[in-house]
Amino acid sequence: MLLRLLFLLLLVIGPQAGAWADDGYRLWLKYDQLPEAGLRKEWQAQTNSIRIDQNVGPTLQTAAHELQLGLQGLLGRPVPVGAAPGGKGHLRLRVAPDAALGQEGYRISYQNGGLEITGSTETAVLYGCFALLRQVQTGQRPAGLRLSSQPRIRYRLLNHWDNPNGTVERGYAGSSIWKWQELPEVLDPRYQDYARANASIGLNGVVLNNVNASARYLTPEYLRKVAAVAGVLRPYGQRVYLSVLWAAPKVIGGLKTSDPLEPQVQAWWKARTDEIYKTIPDFGGFLVKANSEGEPGPQDYSRTHADGANMLARALGQHDGIVMWRAFVYKAGSGDRFRQAYEEFQPLDGQFADKVLVQVKNGPIDFQAREPFHPLFGAMPRTPLVLEVQLTQEYLGFATHAVYLGPLIKECLEADTHRQGPGSTVAKVVDGTLEKHSLSGIAGVANIGSDRNWTGHPVGQANWYAFGRLAWDHTLRSEDLAREWTRMTLTREPAAVAAILPLLNQSRAIYVRYTTPLGLHHIMGQSLHYGPEPWLSQSARPDWTSVYYHKADAQGLGFDRTATGSDALALYAPGARHLWANPATCPPDYLLWFHHVGWGQPLSTGRTLWDELTTRYYSGTDSVRWMQQQWELAKPALDPQLYADVAARLRVQHREAQWWRDACVLYFQEFARRPLPPTLTPPARPLAEIKELVDIYQLR
Repeated sequence: MLLRLLFLLLLVIGPQAGAWADDGYRLWLKYDQLPEAGLRKEWQAQTNSIRIDQNVGPTLQTAAHELQLGLQGLLGRPVPVGAAPGGKGHLRLRVAPDAALGQEGYRISYQNGGLEITGSTETAVLYGCFALLRQVQTGQRPAGLRLSSQPRIRYRLLNHWDNPNGTVERGYAGSSIWKWQELPEVLDPRYQDYARANASIGLNGVVLNNVNASARYLTPEYLRKVAAVAGVLRPYGQRVYLSVLWAAPKVIGGLKTSDPLEPQVQAWWKARTDEIYKTIPDFGGFLVKANSEGEPGPQDYSRTHADGANMLARALGQHDGIVMWRAFVYKAGSGDRFRQAYEEFQPLDGQFADKVLVQVKNGPIDFQAREPFHPLFGAMPRTPLVLEVQLTQEYLGFATHAVYLGPLIKECLEADTHRQGPGSTVAKVVDGTLEKHSLSGIAGVANIGSDRNWTGHPVGQANWYAFGRLAWDHTLRSEDLAREWTRMTLTREPAAVAAILPLLNQSRAIYVRYTTPLGLHHIMGQSLHYGPEPWLSQSARPDWTSVYYHKADAQGLGFDRTATGSDALALYAPGARHLWANPATCPPDYLLWFHHVGWGQPLSTGRTLWDELTTRYYSGTDSVRWMQQQWELAKPALDPQLYADVAARLRVQHREAQWWRDACVLYFQEFARRPLPPTLTPPARPLAEIKELVDIYQLR
């Protein structure tokens, strides 16, 4: 522990001394000295030392050392830790049961002349310590400080799509951070820094492996490796979970079946679960992807998803664990993919066991740049639902494009399902308050890899940060979280912050405009899910093509999901359905999700569909130039290495925005047979040339 703390102190001191460039490794935990002498003095007066009770556990020790590390770096002088009563100028950490705060909530207040951080558990106090450091980092003043906060959602998890061979499915920041070949003997210091980052934003669980799971993780060899990782995460209040392969009883158990109603299968899972808890006593539970995209599942034996999930819940028995059963399912040839998860899961509402949560993606297709909220959020009142969002930008430009996803997550959370009338938001469904569920959960598919800066694109760190903070408190504003992250990670210089914030807050809307405006979706390159390919018409199944979704023809564009089409709109409550049902009043951002609209149809914007579509493609591309200008304005206040990294990526982003614009405008023009609005300059490249570029990029 002492050597580790010395290493962390060097991370704090080194950049301050100008020895290193900012390579992004420290994320938002940059404890560099505050530049304002007056502010430092104010905080120094309140934090002469840190006091903890004797005989405390490892988590409270971790909290005290993290607080010491942060305050010494930020305030520029030693802050000793000792076991003694608090007092004036002393900062005391204390576990004190408080029913109002629950098990994880914290309180920061002045007591007996000094600051005190309390909570019902050591983990709660740890969260309070990070909250206090956030106050110092963002330049808040200690006078009158009084904070209390508790999480609104119980299970707040990162889902890693990492594989045993070190690859990461849909990961764009290097290989996996989990070095399975070295575990359990070698514990990479990165594991602890990862745990620190998660704890600082209130995350309390980690699914270590890909939902397209390997059965190897359930073997004794790998359980020992998982236990080693769990040992690093535990002092930071995080439990480990595993994605499991449904066919594991056959693959590694020697059984002839994986039928959940077979006694031998049930006995195998019960024995394996007991073995897991002997190895990892605080194991969190299972995540399951079944009967989706070729993965095995209970439907292989004519059983339901509830049959499968409930069997695993029984295997957990009295162990403190849960089952998260993913609702991302679709089969070829079964109609509008928009409907499929609803049709399989809604009839099962109320049939799942007490320990089961159904994990639902934010939208009904697959992590598109903008989707309507998933209809299951308004249709399963007797089942706790986990909201799953993707941070890794599979369909949002990978680690090349700067896209801050706080607005996307908030857009889903604030969407009104109208389940119990107006105000029945997705957030209230997910946190359990709408239907009075005791279990609640939210999961983010991690954008984390072995790249030195963790996320490939430095702005990708903001998505990890915003997800964690919203998982803790979904009422926070995405704009405020962007400001926090910027001030903790990039700079606190006011002019630079003022330049960076609009770039972040508008980046997702800009990306949508130059890729999939007006509700277009799933028109990206087939194999890599990168770049434009709206002409894609042949694939292994229809719903892997682009033409399946955009339905472009001589009359118009868009997928009719009204009663005259697939009738997917009927899956929503009347109040939500009403918002999108009429093409004349449907918000333009969702128009082509639900309607096939004529090319010459006037829209609420005053333009025809064709003119509005092309104008958005061009304005989105032009806006990337604006993003470059905003970043340039912040240059004097930024680390040169970090500035150059993002500036280069923005240049690539602009080039690829032009690629998207030209490809889509020229392709859809073949159907619309209309000229561009006179203010727009036609693309310089013909469509045939762009198609060749896409074919090369997609390695076909």
